[in-house]
Amino acid sequence: MLHTSRSATQRRADFRQALNSGRLLQMPGAFTPLSARLIERAGFAGVYVSGAVMSAELGLPDIGLTTLTEVAQRSGQIARVTDLPVLVDADTGFGEPLNVARTVHVLEDAGVSALHLEDQVNPKRCGHLDGKSVVDRESARRRIAAAVRARRDPDLVVVARSDALAVEGFSSMLDRLKAYVDAGADAVFPEAVTSLEEYERIRETLGVPVLANMTEFGKSELFRADQLASAGVSIAIYPVSLLRISMGAIERALASLVEEGSLQSWVPQMQTRADLYEVLDYSAYNDYDEGIFNFEV
Repeated sequence: MLHTSRSATQRRADFRQALNSGRLLQMPGAFTPLSARLIERAGFAGVYVSGAVMSAELGLPDIGLTTLTEVAQRSGQIARVTDLPVLVDADTGFGEPLNVARTVHVLEDAGVSALHLEDQVNPKRCGHLDGKSVVDRESARRRIAAAVRARRDPDLVVVARSDALAVEGFSSMLDRLKAYVDAGADAVFPEAVTSLEEYERIRETLGVPVLANMTEFGKSELFRADQLASAGVSIAIYPVSLLRISMGAIERALASLVEEGSLQSWVPQMQTRADLYEVLDYSAYNDYDEGIFNFEV
């Protein structure tokens, strides 16, 4: 009721322990706090907060227009309602190393368990678009070092993302990721990888957890969970999937409303009022103080 029953410190420790378990952690992207509740109820290992989704929700393209305040606010809203660990897209850290340090503090305060920082220039581009540019390796390494140094909770997981594959090739990206691990990154996120063999090589070379981005309509194949696990991947994110599914349904439902004059034909596909109340835990609020909340579920 109201807030998660587990502290941010507990969830960070849980996430770090899960990363060391050797199993694949699937983390669908939550585009609202309510969708995070559904992810938890479905039994997933964690919740992801996507920068692309944040931008889309605001009616903006994913080119670095969102602010730290906006990302922290939404991350905090999502972390508040779920017992699961929350991994958030921190883009390029919103500035230079000192800005990166502040980003870490603010997101820690928001209750997240992990964050990833990338080596693109600012303003950035969606990781699966052409025309990306990356900063030099040393500048990117300093971003990671600043984040690692700034964290107050040693269990906060810092993930280093590299977009260099499409720009400089696999070998250069691998060298970059090694430099980021040497700077203290706990895990790596090679963006837009196209084969399971590449994931295997990254894991074997670096020896740290590897994150795979399973986004639709991108450059990566949508590998199954068992395939990713066999390749040594530790985290699989599905960043925009739930938003795309929801927006597709909304578009079709609106078309039906125009054509049919009502949404009666859509009622069987809707979440029921009773199910919504269960997800929101209405009964707990009623039990807490019947003098304030007095209704029947």
